[in-house]
Amino acid sequence: MAQRKLPKEVQEIFDRYVRNNVRRLKREEAVVMMVKEFDLSAEQAAAMFEAFDKDKNGVMSIWEFQQFYALAGRCASELVAKFKALDKDGSGKLDAVEVTEELRQHDLGEKEIEFFINVSVGNDGLIDIGQFASLLHRLRVHNENKKKE
Repeated sequence: MAQRKLPKEVQEIFDRYVRNNVRRLKREEAVVMMVKEFDLSAEQAAAMFEAFDKDKNGVMSIWEFQQFYALAGRCASELVAKFKALDKDGSGKLDAVEVTEELRQHDLGEKEIEFFINVSVGNDGLIDIGQFASLLHRLRVHNENKKKE
């Protein structure tokens, strides 16, 4: 079985908060880590925890943290600020109209905007903070690929 390798920085940050070499953080521990390491408020960190606790067990594994770090990481506070600015109704989720406003600023055509929204929405037809992080990551990759063409 192939062993997955974690980026050194991800492992170092996470390991500062683990106890007894258990690579899992309870919700409260993960929120403290996100506040200290990523300059998030407790409320923002809690929202990020909820978005990246993929199995909804109240514990952040190192693999869930790696996902957070890859998609939001050092830009987490800016990501949350952008999300809140777009969330005009304060619902904690974005609808297609709110996201379209952001995507139009990235020189995308209507078909591209529709694609990015369709691959990002949840079952409820809305985009939460975690899905928004994924959307921005996809957009970053898309823009990098466009520059190479």
